Amino acid sequence: MRSNTILPLLALTLALPVFAQQAPPPASAIPATATPAPVTQAPPETPPPAPNAANTIRSNVQLVVLDGVAIDAKGVPITNLTQSDFHIVDDDQPQRIRNFDPPGRFTPAPDLTIDSTADLDRLAPHAPVNIVLLDEFTTHFEDMAFARYSLKKWLEKQPAKLDTPTMLASVDFQHFTVLRDYTQNKDELIQALDHHFIANPWRNSNFSWANEQYNTAFNTLRRIAEASSGHQGHKNMIWLGRGLPTLNLSGIAVDAQRQTHTAIQLAVDELRDARVTLYTIDPSGLTVEPGGGYGNDARLFSPFGGDPTFEALARETGGRTFHGTNDVDVQVGDSIRDGSSLYTLSYVPSNPSTDTDKFRRIKVTIDRPGITFVTRQGYYPSIRPARLYPGGQASKRLMSELFDAATSNMVYDAVDFTVAASPTDANDFKISIQGSSMEWYITHDPAKPRFTRIIVIATTMDKKGKELNKDGRTYTFSAPLTAPVTGRLHLPVGIAYKLKPDPKAVRVRFVARVEATGHMGTADIALAPGASARSTGTEPTVSAATAQPQTQTP
Repeated sequence: MRSNTILPLLALTLALPVFAQQAPPPASAIPATATPAPVTQAPPETPPPAPNAANTIRSNVQLVVLDGVAIDAKGVPITNLTQSDFHIVDDDQPQRIRNFDPPGRFTPAPDLTIDSTADLDRLAPHAPVNIVLLDEFTTHFEDMAFARYSLKKWLEKQPAKLDTPTMLASVDFQHFTVLRDYTQNKDELIQALDHHFIANPWRNSNFSWANEQYNTAFNTLRRIAEASSGHQGHKNMIWLGRGLPTLNLSGIAVDAQRQTHTAIQLAVDELRDARVTLYTIDPSGLTVEPGGGYGNDARLFSPFGGDPTFEALARETGGRTFHGTNDVDVQVGDSIRDGSSLYTLSYVPSNPSTDTDKFRRIKVTIDRPGITFVTRQGYYPSIRPARLYPGGQASKRLMSELFDAATSNMVYDAVDFTVAASPTDANDFKISIQGSSMEWYITHDPAKPRFTRIIVIATTMDKKGKELNKDGRTYTFSAPLTAPVTGRLHLPVGIAYKLKPDPKAVRVRFVARVEATGHMGTADIALAPGASARSTGTEPTVSAATAQPQTQTP
């Protein structure tokens, strides 16, 4: 009875609404010194705008990318297959494989050293990576300690320089923390692990915190997908922890069930689009007693939760689950081994569909007997990115995504931009966004220029890392009338941004989001005259003549 009373609230809390999107028409040009429109949150009763075909981004080709590992009957990866060995069926229709990459093709060369996200994007933009996450919001303290011991045990057996760049992160109810950005240095990962201390998480054993556990789990999955989407290579995500509490969907209202499934679908789709494969490892091993190992409601718990389960999430992304043994270090090694043994297949569906509620099932078979290809089981056609309402109001989903980026220390690299401070005023900045990161709306009217919209969030922190102020603004730019009416436009844009002075502020984090794609980039800089930073590694060329700032039409 207790679970039935909280689960409807859980579903409403988890569901991040996906609204019909409408791009407002471009406004008339105003001077570049005009004040940009602030980002405000839409009141709950605000209805979503109706779709408008006049301002759209159209894609004629939907490329489906499959990352997967071929394993034999014993679970050992097979790495010597060729393209002709594979056959793909999408929605009951055979497909032609367009591209085929065997395992190891994009592994960083031995003479390269990756020590940050910037290094990764600059030196090895297609390299596979590992993201190891310590789940500290559903897992007992002793199990978390064992997970860290096992991870360290595996790392200590590795060579000084890892083949695959690896990130280490942790998450609890209050914090998502990157303990070490991408690196190939195993000693730095061990050091980051040794210096990470946690308190006894008493809420993890209390089922009344199931709402927060679900929110934290799905926000974490989506945050990692959104932050890493700019890196073109495959991401192998290894989740060390219990995952989700049990959710019995049969006990809640139909509308709440649909909202919960929408949140799950959104998380899976974002992981898919970012090429993230989820591997889940339960560090409790053989020590969990079903009658009382995880609090008074432990009878409701299974490894990685109930319905929906983390096992299901892992399968949907093409990953696997490991539980029921105490060899967690071996399981970590198996997960990482799978990630370095991936094949990549891509195809364009012969029977495309835009129905976002229709699940398109994928089946991949291999000619060689006894070999199974582990990949995602299907997909929903892409959900459109969250956008602003007319008047600058933001949906709950958009606010959540912007807040996650603004409060994280993870590098978001899907939008390439630079931020340069004025040499005379530490609060004056020039944001320059590279043309390759831009997407421009199509107006279907030769008399109206194509336009794009950028959302910028600036968050200032004091010397202890405490947030002082968060400021959001939107900027609309028009392309020249001479620009092609369709197709990609590689036009860079520049934004003059002035922070509100605060003597306590020592650092600022900028988030730039391209509204049309939902892609985001971040840059962190010190507040000092002449300070500068960039989100990724290529210097854009900004031309004030190609894009003019405009106000946003209410």
